[in-house]
Order: sequence, then C-alpha cells, then structure tokens
Amino acid sequence: MSTSLLPTSIAGLSDDDLLDHYTDGVPDGPWLRVNFVATLDGSASASGRTASLGGDDDLRVFDLLRRVADVVLVAAGTVRDEEYGPMVLRDEDVAWRREHGMPDHPVFAIVTNSGSLDASSRVFTEAPVRPVVLTSADGAASSSGRALASVADMVACGPAAVDVGAVRDALAARGLDRIHCEGGPSFLGALVAADAVDELTLTVDPSLEGGEGPRIATGSSPELRRMRPAHVLLGDGGVLLTRWVRAR
Repeated sequence: MSTSLLPTSIAGLSDDDLLDHYTDGVPDGPWLRVNFVATLDGSASASGRTASLGGDDDLRVFDLLRRVADVVLVAAGTVRDEEYGPMVLRDEDVAWRREHGMPDHPVFAIVTNSGSLDASSRVFTEAPVRPVVLTSADGAASSSGRALASVADMVACGPAAVDVGAVRDALAARGLDRIHCEGGPSFLGALVAADAVDELTLTVDPSLEGGEGPRIATGSSPELRRMRPAHVLLGDGGVLLTRWVRAR
C-alpha cells in the first residue's frame, strides 16, 4: 500500500501541535470527552487489562488530554480494576497548566451508585485536589458514604442510583466544564444511552485480541449516537489515534 494513503504521523508533532488537534472546535461551556483504547477486533482489553494496548504514543495523548482537563471522570469499578492512585499530573503538565492559568491538577471525580469506596485509599488521602464522588442519595447516606464525606465532596445525582444524565451538569455546576472520562465500558454505555458524550478519543491498537474481551461500551441505547471524524493520526507501530465529535 502506498504510504501516501497513511494518516499524518504524530512523530513530528510537538505537544502543543498535538493539543491543537484535540482542542480544535471545542466550544465554550460543558464538554464531555471519553478516552478509550481498543484492538482492531473491538476488544477494550488484552488479558483483562488495558495497559498492554496503545503503546507510548497512546500514553502521550492520554497525558496531554489530562493536562487540559478540569476534571477526570471515572467509574468506581474502573478505579478499582485499573488500580488508580491519586490524580497527580507530571511536572511538565503542571507547568503548562500554570502558564495557562489553570490549577496544578484536575479534580478527580468518581461515579458510584452505592458510595462503597475506601476512604483510606491513596486516591483520597494523597489527592492534591479534594476529589468529588458522584453517587446516589442512598449512597451518600450509607456508612461508607458518610466516611467518604471527610475526604471528598459528595454529590447526589439521583435517589437510589446515579442518574448518568445529571453527571455532566453536576460537574459543570462546579465550574468543571472540560470533562475527561476514562471509563469504564458500562459507564460509557450509560453515557451513550443518556446522549451525554460530546467526543470520543479512541486509540486503535494494531492487534487482534480474540477471546471474549469487553467492548469499550456495554449496555444498550435507545438510538444511534452519530459522531463525525475530527482527525486520524498515525502513531508508532501502526497505532491509530482517532478523534470523533458529536455530529450536530
């Protein structure tokens, strides 16, 4: 195949050049971006984890997307499965944010219906910014929810379960407009069903996982949510770094 048919390589792009690709066309006001990696055959993991997918170029984009975020949004199951620590950015990202008038680190927002998170976790005890827990009223009132209130801001987004459609607005009400969501699949499925996704940044790893790996989204939606391509970039080893925005 002719190399002229391949997308632009990110190898020659500076961080600022690359950020231009990911911030172009983002309007003022709330904007919910979801970031995932998948294999060619649609698996969101390899051997149950995402760490082996995407490579260094995916990690570069991942760090840059956190750099420009007001808040990093993750479901509690993914926080546990991927063994998240406190939301601490690299020194170069902190320096960039200071130069652009932003707080040193984004807020870490965790979604949980039940509020059953460990208040002694490093996610909370070593957080540079007080995290936000988006839960149900029942979850906030539970014993674990009351314990979390000492280390995080508790935000009720529904009576017995989280109303996913209210999450975006709840964060925006706190001045957190640039929302960077890192999953997981069931949470993305719920966001799709609620028509709450403004953008998907998807890294396509040039591999075939086979087996029964999960898709990037699970569950069902009442209708298709149309997206349009914003860019496709080529990373090392054939990784494709794609960006899709709401087709409206």
